[in-house]
Order: sequence, then structure tokens, then C-alpha cells
Amino acid sequence: MIELAPWAWALLAFAAFNAGISKTAIPGGATVSVVILASVLPARTSTAAMLLLFIVGDVFALIAYRRHAHWPTLLRLAPAVMAGFLLGFAFLALGDDSVVRRTIGVILLVMIGITLWRRRRSRHSEGAIAAASYGTLAGFTTMVANAGGPVMSMYFIATRTPVQVFLGTSAWFFATVNLVKVPFLAGIGLVTPVVLWMDLLLAPLVVIGALLGMRLAKRMPQRLFERIVVVLTIAGALYLLI
Repeated sequence: MIELAPWAWALLAFAAFNAGISKTAIPGGATVSVVILASVLPARTSTAAMLLLFIVGDVFALIAYRRHAHWPTLLRLAPAVMAGFLLGFAFLALGDDSVVRRTIGVILLVMIGITLWRRRRSRHSEGAIAAASYGTLAGFTTMVANAGGPVMSMYFIATRTPVQVFLGTSAWFFATVNLVKVPFLAGIGLVTPVVLWMDLLLAPLVVIGALLGMRLAKRMPQRLFERIVVVLTIAGALYLLI
């Protein structure tokens, strides 16, 4: 097991708890957990550890919202997401990491601005156009920087998706994407016994956070939900720019 100070374990515990809440109540909040793990653990270790904790949260998100998913939306997004995956892989092979992260941050901020502008003018995003643009960017950012969450949040806000459908469709989307990532991380040796033991200790906090998130989501008004998502998405974009 990695030797960590008590304060570091406290941060990891909070990150795990926050990951659970984010999966079942506040999409976009997971960025906070990603930042914490990356600051406490070695970068490569944090990537694998965070992914496995997210998968624990995905299980509870599916339990809570699996029936609320809008399957036509997922099918409409799939081709664009796959294209984004391929673009992200090519960009990773050719681009510098810091340039990649900052590029994603800028794109996210521009997309947030466009989304909010369209909402203020009471304009709905076109179905095919929105799916192509947001889907491609989601696939791209997920592959490059594990930052697909903020993009998908903006897509659901742009299309005025109700809270329960938002959470249900997100649950299936990220459960699928995260499972696809596991073999790739395992193949390059990132899913180690150390990571598994650490996540085993932290997983109960993800469960507690997820259960609390289920209760919060049922009582959260649509407008408040959207404002929280926008704020956290902006915070995630700014983090990528730093």
C-alpha cells in the first residue's frame, strides 16, 4: 500500500464520497474528485484509482435511474462519441499534454457560453447538430483527459433535459464508457494490487455518497440543478486551463 499521511487519506476519503454524490445527484462535481486524486497520488495511479471508484458510483446511478434513460439520445450520440474517441487518440499521439488540456478547457468554456446564450434566447439546440458537436467533443475529451462529464452536462442542459432523464441517460453513457476504459488501463499495467486495495478501502464512501445523492436528486428543483451543473462545469474547464 502507498504510504500516505493522514491528511492525504482524508482528502481521498472526501474525493470518494464526492464521487458517489456526483454520480447520483450532481453531474460535473466529479471533477473535484479527479483533481484531489491527481494532487495526492502519482498521476498514472490516480487515473486508474479514480476510474474504478467511478465505476462503483456508476452501479448505483444505474440502480437509481436506469429506467429514466432516453435511449434514442444515447443511440444518436454513439457515432459522434466514437469519432471523438478516434480524434482524441490521434491528438494524444501528436500533441503535448499541457496543450491538449488547455485546448479542452478553452473548448469547454466556449461551449458553455454558446449553451447559455442559446438558453437565454430561448432557443433549443438542433437534435442532429447538437448530438454531433457535443458527442464528438465528449468522446474527444473523455479519451484525452477524462473530462467528458462537463461536455455531456452542457449537452443535456442545451437540450433542456429533465433532471431524472439527465441522470438516467448520463448513468448509462458513463457506465459504458468507463467499462470500455478498464481493459486499456489494465493492458498498460495501471490496475495494480495497490490500486485495487486502495479502492477497496475507499469504495464504501462512494456508496454512502451515492445513496445520499439519490435522496438529494429527488428534492432538487430543475433550475437549481442546472445552475449547480453549470458552475461545476465552468470550474472543471478552468482547472484544465491551469
